Amino acid sequence: MIVLELEQVEIDYCCDCGGIWLDAGELELLFEDTNQAGQLVKSFATATGLKEDVRRCPICLAKMDKVSVGSENEPVIIDRCAKLHGLWFDRGELSQTLSKGNFDKEKKIIKLLAEVFSFKKS
Repeated sequence: MIVLELEQVEIDYCCDCGGIWLDAGELELLFEDTNQAGQLVKSFATATGLKEDVRRCPICLAKMDKVSVGSENEPVIIDRCAKLHGLWFDRGELSQTLSKGNFDKEKKIIKLLAEVFSFKKS
């Protein structure tokens, strides 16, 4: 993993798989609000019965939970540390998550990520 920094926000990026790790502190900086970031991490519903590989939290090394983002018809499944240390997004899942949720009303996160990863701004 490599660490990318833009506007004081560090984003951990895996060059091998294209995954992105955002820890709780990075989420707080992105949202500029500790409570909003914490509520977001807690808000995702646990997904069960999936055949995805289990990931371990880069901070505590515990198995992460699979959580569902978005509607039941077309959810995005991401990984969340059981101790709420952060979120892991496989390649493409972060942009999908942001487009499905109402998390980034001002598109600040999308703009920041567009600069780092060349995401499409919508």
